[in-house]
Amino acid sequence: MFKNDRLKVSRLLVSVLLIVMLIPSLVWAKEALPVAEDLEVEKRMLAITMDLRCLVCQNESIADSRADFSNDMRREIRQKIKENKSDEEIIQFLVDRYGDFVLYNPPMKPTTLLLWFGPILLFVIGFISLLTFLKRRREQIEEISLSEAEQTKAENLLNEKKR
Repeated sequence: MFKNDRLKVSRLLVSVLLIVMLIPSLVWAKEALPVAEDLEVEKRMLAITMDLRCLVCQNESIADSRADFSNDMRREIRQKIKENKSDEEIIQFLVDRYGDFVLYNPPMKPTTLLLWFGPILLFVIGFISLLTFLKRRREQIEEISLSEAEQTKAENLLNEKKR
């Protein structure tokens, strides 16, 4: 009977502790802020920002990034949408302000050739450097020939291991 009472008391303590731990989270809980005042503006802003690069993160779109810079860009784009600017005008504004690097797919023009062909160029340079290094290394390796006595000694050692 005493063991059963201990079990009840321990269950009661665990329940009280759980309730005490949950109370602060319920007190601090707030209603979620609305995502956007206008859902159409938000949808259009997300569509535009999916194809724009965050200049801080560089591997994320402005839509996905949580950097302050991206927040500012999203705010700026929302403002331009409210000013009845077209998507093309908004993108052109951002390109004029930040350059073609802000686009995930920059246009092919003389100023973006390095963006388009830079990775291929680096690969080719690296491959040629590797081949040159290996060729020079092969030329530096000298073949050492054994004398007659050393050759006989090596054959005797190999034959001993086979037995």
